[in-house]
Amino acid sequence: MLKIGQGFDVHRFGPGDHIMLGGVRLPHSAGLVAHSDGDVLLHALCDALLGAIGAGDIGQHFPDSEAEWSGADSAALTEHVWSLVRAQGLQLGNADLTVIGERPRVGPHREAIRARVAGLLQARPEQINIKATTTEAMGFTGRREGLAAMAVVLLQPPGGPSAAAG
Repeated sequence: MLKIGQGFDVHRFGPGDHIMLGGVRLPHSAGLVAHSDGDVLLHALCDALLGAIGAGDIGQHFPDSEAEWSGADSAALTEHVWSLVRAQGLQLGNADLTVIGERPRVGPHREAIRARVAGLLQARPEQINIKATTTEAMGFTGRREGLAAMAVVLLQPPGGPSAAAG
């Protein structure tokens, strides 16, 4: 059976000199304010994966009210979520991820992010698509107050969709 999930995340900018995006450290004039490392792209991905398997959302699995998740590496959270997907006997069909914000520019880091996400999901890089868009200077991302991300994933049984029908 094919399963689709979507996710969304947002964090405001705050003090710092870098952000984490898709498990990759990017130099930036600010950091992201969050209980964990604030990786909006991986957080959106986790929500998409959890949604596809009917397992709630990232806040249920890693509540910001618990000290153990303070400063957590979002790549480790993603690996845990991926283990829940694999426990259901599913694999990735594809993931389409979008970063929403004026800065930092994603283009120079796109392939590194793609490779990192593919590694976390035990997938081929061509199964991962990384996009970026601005909001044309409108809203909180347009005013450079924060960063947002969206994710859509397709999960399938091993062997692809035809294996589900057979």
